[in-house]
Amino acid sequence: MTESLLKRAFGAPAEGSAAPALTKPAAGAAPADAAPAPVVIAIDGPAGSGKSSVSKAAAVRLGYGFLDTGAAYRALAWHALEHGADTSDATAVLEVFGDFDYAISLDTRDRWVRVGGVDVTTAIREPRVTDAVSGVARVPAVRKAVNELFRRLVASAGLPGVVVEGRDITTVVFPDAPVRILLTAAPEVRAARRSAELTDHDAAKVAAALHKRDAADSTVVDFLTAAPGVEVVDSTHLDFEQTVDAVLSVVDNTMGARDGR
Repeated sequence: MTESLLKRAFGAPAEGSAAPALTKPAAGAAPADAAPAPVVIAIDGPAGSGKSSVSKAAAVRLGYGFLDTGAAYRALAWHALEHGADTSDATAVLEVFGDFDYAISLDTRDRWVRVGGVDVTTAIREPRVTDAVSGVARVPAVRKAVNELFRRLVASAGLPGVVVEGRDITTVVFPDAPVRILLTAAPEVRAARRSAELTDHDAAKVAAALHKRDAADSTVVDFLTAAPGVEVVDSTHLDFEQTVDAVLSVVDNTMGARDGR
């Protein structure tokens, strides 16, 4: 199993299997070696901070692609649950990761996530999946392989830039990205926002699940402290559009300074 994971992490398919397809190539996209590397906007933050929605909106306004890295771990958690695997058991997680056939779109206009031939775009947001995410995400071999897949996906996107959001994006996945942002908010604000998103779920249970997720994820990555060179955007007192504007302001100021503007 370890050999299979290492082969997948560095671009070679395991014997007898095909390399995972992470996204459909865009129609008419130029080969990766014929285009400059995309600009990467790396955005970190805790659950409920608005990373996904803000990052997607920023990508739309920039004309960039959008990569939700958390979707990969959610999809793996869904895959593990479908196979009846115990997501708290690292060995069990590695077993199901061996045939994890994952695909995701970077197109802001056509968002989808698939595992094999199954569209799991909605299913990976179910509470049972959310509860299982931390278990699969804390397995070091899985994180290493998936992070390398993220880098390859962005490099071959054929896009001018990609907004990449998730956990440890600014420190581990893309530590050299020209723009790195930590998007955060007060815990009670994040809980309220998550409850508003999940209107058919009990607010107290949603808040408890978010706090539980924070506690579990904090054992894997530090998502509340900005690393050197990472700009903080605190959206506690900002609405959605103000938060998007704040993120784009960081992008403009950082890229302007880099370009001598």
